[in-house]
Amino acid sequence: MPPALLHAFAKPSQDAFVTLVRAEGVRTWDDTGKEYIDGLGSLWYCQAGHGRSEIIDAVTEQMKALGSFHTFAPLGSDVSDKAAERIMSVSPFPDGRVFLTCSGSESIDTAVKLLRKIPILNNEPDRQIILKRTRGYHGVNLGGTSMQGIAANREGWGDLLPHVIEVDPDDIESAARVFAEHGPRIAGVITEPVQGAGGVFPPPDGYLEGLRRLCDDNGALLVFDEVITGFGRTGNWFATDTYGVTPDLITFAKGVTSGYQPMGGVLVSRGVCDVLEADPDFVFMHGYTYSGHPAACAAAIANIDLLERDGLVERANQIGERLSAGLNALKADGLLDEVRGIGAIWGAQLSGDDIANRGIAVRDRMVELGVLCRAINGTLAFCPPLIMKDADLDEMVDVLAQAVRENS
Repeated sequence: MPPALLHAFAKPSQDAFVTLVRAEGVRTWDDTGKEYIDGLGSLWYCQAGHGRSEIIDAVTEQMKALGSFHTFAPLGSDVSDKAAERIMSVSPFPDGRVFLTCSGSESIDTAVKLLRKIPILNNEPDRQIILKRTRGYHGVNLGGTSMQGIAANREGWGDLLPHVIEVDPDDIESAARVFAEHGPRIAGVITEPVQGAGGVFPPPDGYLEGLRRLCDDNGALLVFDEVITGFGRTGNWFATDTYGVTPDLITFAKGVTSGYQPMGGVLVSRGVCDVLEADPDFVFMHGYTYSGHPAACAAAIANIDLLERDGLVERANQIGERLSAGLNALKADGLLDEVRGIGAIWGAQLSGDDIANRGIAVRDRMVELGVLCRAINGTLAFCPPLIMKDADLDEMVDVLAQAVRENS
C-alpha cells in the first residue's frame, strides 16, 4: 500500500522510501538509526548545515512576536522590510528591490510574468516571446514547466504557455538566430548561470556575455535563475558576480534560508523598477499569501548573517578545489567520463552504456554506503553544505568510487 504522502518526482505506486528523522551539521539519520553524509545540501540548498541554533532561535523568537501576517497593501511587517534590505545588501542590485515568494517555482513564475508585463507597460504588447535553454530547470509551476529545457519534466501536462522558444545551451549562435528572426517580439531570456538539475553544466566561455549583448541590442530583458547558485554556492553571493554578467532580474530561493523556512524571491534591477514605478496609479496585481512571511524572513536574515560571519561564501571555493580534485582523480582512473562544476556544485558524469540507469544504481549503492547525492541522466550531482570538512568530502569521493566500481 503506497503511503499517504504523494512523493515528488516519484512513481505514485512506490511504497518504500528512506524516512529521515534527524539532521545535524552535514549528516542526517533515518528511522532505523542509519547515518548519511548529506552530499546534496538536502536539495541544493542547505548552505549553513543542519541544526544551526542561530537560525532556529531567530525563527522561534519571531514566531513568538509575529508568527504570520501578509504583506498585501496596505500592510507589511518590520521583519519583512529588514529581510528585503538584508537580501539586497548582498545582491548585485543594491539600488533595486526584491519581491518575496515561498519557493523557487513561484519566483520563476513571477519573473515570467514580469518579462511579459514590462513590455506592456512600455507600450510594446507584442513583445511576448521568451527564450529558454535546453537542459534548463526552472521549477514546476505552469510558467516554470513551460520554461523547462528538460523534456521529461515538460511533456505530458497538456498545453503550456505559448511564445516560448528553446535554444541550444552551448551555442550562442542558436540564440542569435532567434533574435535575428524575432528580435522586436522577444521579451527576454531566462537561464541558469550554471545549469543545475539538468546535470551541472557551467556556461561555455562567452555564452552569458553573448546573451547579455543580444538582449541589450534588441531591447529584451535577461533573467538569471539563481535558485541553486544564489547565496554563496559559486564562491560569490551570486553567480552574476562569479561570471561578471549582470542580468535585469534574478530569481532565488533555496540557500536564502538554507532551507530552514520556505522562501524565494525575485531581485529586480533599478531599470525594471523604474518601469514599474513610473505610473503612480499602476497596481502590481501579483502576490502570494505567504510573500514576506515573518518566520521565513527571520530565517533569511539569520542565515545571511551566519554565511557572512563564518566566511561560508569563501568556503565554497575551498570545497570546490577539494571535491573537484577528488573527482578528477576518479576520472584519471577511468571511473568517470567527465567532471563539471564550479564553487561547491559539481557533477560526476559516468561513462559507458545505459548511463542513466547506471547512475541510479550508483546513487542507490551510495545511499546504502551512507552518502546522499542526486542521479541525473548518468551524472552524480554534489552540492554539499558549505560547512563540510575535507574529510567528509574525501569520504564522499571514496564512496562514489566504490559504488561506480561495483556497478561497472
